[in-house]
Amino acid sequence: MPSATTRGIQISVDSAYLDAHSQPERREWVFGYTVDIQNIGDSTVQLIDRHWVITDAHGRVEHVRGQGVVGRQPQILPGGAFRYTSFCPLGTSMGSMTGEYTFKEEDGSLFEATIPPFALIDPESEN
Repeated sequence: MPSATTRGIQISVDSAYLDAHSQPERREWVFGYTVDIQNIGDSTVQLIDRHWVITDAHGRVEHVRGQGVVGRQPQILPGGAFRYTSFCPLGTSMGSMTGEYTFKEEDGSLFEATIPPFALIDPESEN
């Protein structure tokens, strides 16, 4: 499982192909991903924004920005964690995602934590 740590925030991602939600005959592949965010630092942080960089098998890049994740802007205490699951539709059977989350510290300062790159792969496309 890809993982990255920035300023005491450890982000790990696990992804899977969602066959039941995909329609390859229409060039629509759907991938689910679960993100684990652990605060291994010493101060409380709040996830404010997200920025995803989604790349398909043809090298097309899409940037997705927004507030929080899954409708939330969670606070994560030292030693605490937050986990969520979401999905990504893609026009090819393979691709990748990466990006960053913007966090706010207790003193109001902001920093970006790296979301490690991870693969989106329909297992059938590997054959």
